[in-house]
Amino acid sequence: MRRKCFLGAAVVAISIATGASASGQGTVKVGMVMPLTGPLAAAGQQVIAGARLYIKQHGDRVAGKQIELIVRDDASSGETGKRLIQELVVNDKVDVIGGGLTADLIPSAPLLTEAQKPTVIMLSSTTAVVEKSPFFVRTSCTLAQSSAIMADWAMKKRLSKAVTLVTEFAPGLEAEETFTDNYKAAGGQVVEAIRVPLRGPDFAPFLQRVKDASPQALFVFIPSTQAAVFARQFVERGLDKAGITLIGPGDLSDDEALQNMGDAMLSTVTAHFYSASHASALNKAFTEAYQQETKARANFMAVSGYDGMHLIYEALKKTGGSADGKTLVAAMKGMSWESPRGPMSIDRDSGDVVHNIYIRKVEKADGELRNIEFETFGNVRDPRVAAK
Repeated sequence: MRRKCFLGAAVVAISIATGASASGQGTVKVGMVMPLTGPLAAAGQQVIAGARLYIKQHGDRVAGKQIELIVRDDASSGETGKRLIQELVVNDKVDVIGGGLTADLIPSAPLLTEAQKPTVIMLSSTTAVVEKSPFFVRTSCTLAQSSAIMADWAMKKRLSKAVTLVTEFAPGLEAEETFTDNYKAAGGQVVEAIRVPLRGPDFAPFLQRVKDASPQALFVFIPSTQAAVFARQFVERGLDKAGITLIGPGDLSDDEALQNMGDAMLSTVTAHFYSASHASALNKAFTEAYQQETKARANFMAVSGYDGMHLIYEALKKTGGSADGKTLVAAMKGMSWESPRGPMSIDRDSGDVVHNIYIRKVEKADGELRNIEFETFGNVRDPRVAAK
């Protein structure tokens, strides 16, 4: 009985928050909940930096409304993230949520649906998240997009014997499953599937198992924040000399961290939606501005935050400044534009991102390690969403 009373009070509070939208006062509040501390801190910081760069370049007013950015740190904890999202909706009366971790968003979906708050997913790469609410759209990516393409490329190159090594949380498991399904369907053999813990993993014993299995390819998904440690231990275990091709989604050779990983990463092949070396005038301008602002190389998290703010701004232009939830999310769905990553759009039905996936190889350019794109798969949808 107490639980029913609590839920009822929460719904009343949400209704009040919905009715008291800040946009009616000439301000559109964008609340972003990201991991700014904890094991995933770098990812959240990069998303925020990209979003802030967009605001700096395009001003903090759009369609006659002042944009107010409210940033909260979930400390890499889904429980904390859920609480902070509720506070932003009920107490701060935000108009739009900038979504971070999968663990924040899935339990918050009923609340955000009830409150009719458009939520732009700028970090989570788990397929299932965007399906949890009609108010969810995504400008990041899904691991299924890149993992499926990676499997197809590996088989085309006759790398038919593989080991998978992934972090044991939702994105890692999705990468493992998608790669394995596509790889086996094309005739490949996964001889061992290894899962490592999210927090503070020591990769050395897992890499020894890889070496003992003698695969032609090692498919890896780990958070980009751990990639430098992985690269060092990959060399220490001698896998760089064992004739094993290192492949995976782009997190493995994250642009910002790549410079510190060492030459062991040379010839690593990844599939991803963005490279700081993507050849376009728009990307050149973006990477130069991001470098000037942050003293770091732009990466896929930064461009996800940048594109997230672009989507919010352009949707507000379409609605004439209205931040009404249904009106604003309808304006977001179906939108397409040229991003620093290349052409992208938001699927009108699912709200998920559609963009190019590039096959890239780590090479040295002007003395620096870079992800050099050499093959493009255009307008890639998440294969799980497309199948439905």
